[in-house]
Amino acid sequence: MKTKNIIYIVGVLWLLSCSMQAQNKLMPINHYQILSQTSLLYYSFQNDTLKKETSVNNKTIKKISAHNPKLAVLFSAVVPGAGQIYNKKYWKTPIIWAGIGTCAYFVRTNHIQYRDYKDALLQRTDTSIKEPDIYLGIYSTDQLLTLQDQYRQNRDLFIIVTTLVYVLNIVDALVDAHLYYFDVSDDLSLNWQPFYNYSVNTGNTAGLSFRLNFK
Repeated sequence: MKTKNIIYIVGVLWLLSCSMQAQNKLMPINHYQILSQTSLLYYSFQNDTLKKETSVNNKTIKKISAHNPKLAVLFSAVVPGAGQIYNKKYWKTPIIWAGIGTCAYFVRTNHIQYRDYKDALLQRTDTSIKEPDIYLGIYSTDQLLTLQDQYRQNRDLFIIVTTLVYVLNIVDALVDAHLYYFDVSDDLSLNWQPFYNYSVNTGNTAGLSFRLNFK
């Protein structure tokens, strides 16, 4: 039984006892007054309870609105990993920095190799340039062309991977921001047990059943 109902019953009993005492003393009894006082007691308590519940709900709404997913997206877009810090997922930030840093490193190294082979190929094919390239006697012209294309493709690939890591960083910050107040506790459990079933049509059936409990 709820507390407000208990208080309401106590109030009714108290008013009835007062009316019985007044009856014993041959005092006039105003039943409408008793009923109005009882109702006033009940609704005043109910109103206080409603105010408290409304206050708690408003605090919860303010708490939820205080963590803004838009800010998490903005932080991650400006500085990768900053959105994860805003979401208090600190362990994800070094992973994002390592991923973007590694991809950027390979973009740079592949671009340098691509430019070296491109310049060497240009020196070898341009008759106006008298100075020999540094790969003369090491690689043939066809090999220089193959190496140039290979490192250009590698550079472009790592540019795409870097972009994907950057976008995933923003998406991850957005998802974590939306799930910031999501309650994940030990009351969430997965149980499994074997089962056996017999049917006239299918015969004997055995297997495993899984059940997810939310407490």
